Amino acid sequence: MDIQHLLGRLEAILLESRRLPGTKMRLVDADRCFQLIDQMVLAIPEEIKKAQRIQQEHDRILAQAQEEADHLREMAREEAAHLADDTAVMSIAQSRAQAMEERARREVERMRGEADAYALETLMRLRDEVEHITTVVSNGVDKLESDRATRAAALNNPASDFGSNT
Repeated sequence: MDIQHLLGRLEAILLESRRLPGTKMRLVDADRCFQLIDQMVLAIPEEIKKAQRIQQEHDRILAQAQEEADHLREMAREEAAHLADDTAVMSIAQSRAQAMEERARREVERMRGEADAYALETLMRLRDEVEHITTVVSNGVDKLESDRATRAAALNNPASDFGSNT
């Protein structure tokens, strides 16, 4: 039985009891009181057990809440560390990307310089060849003009050419 209920019944017995005239004393049914006290003695351990179960449940809930809070804290720490790692990785990646970009820029400049040098060398050789060809063509034109002039002169003066041969 509920201890509260038993205490209420004990109070009812006391309120129903008669007063002794001229005193604060009351006449009570001792058997009924002792029965209630016996029931209380039996009920109190049950109430204590119930309170202990409630306390244990309370402690279990608190422990579970603490465990969950610790777990959430650990997850937050890991996430913060992960974000810090991500930031460090991003910083390293950016540094490497900048270094790669600088190397690529230098390589492009080197290749452009080599390409310009090759083009200049090729054009200079081509110019020299064109000058040589121009000289050969000029010499060929001069020779042909000279030969033509000599033949024309020989045609205009046929005797001088024959007389010198005989």
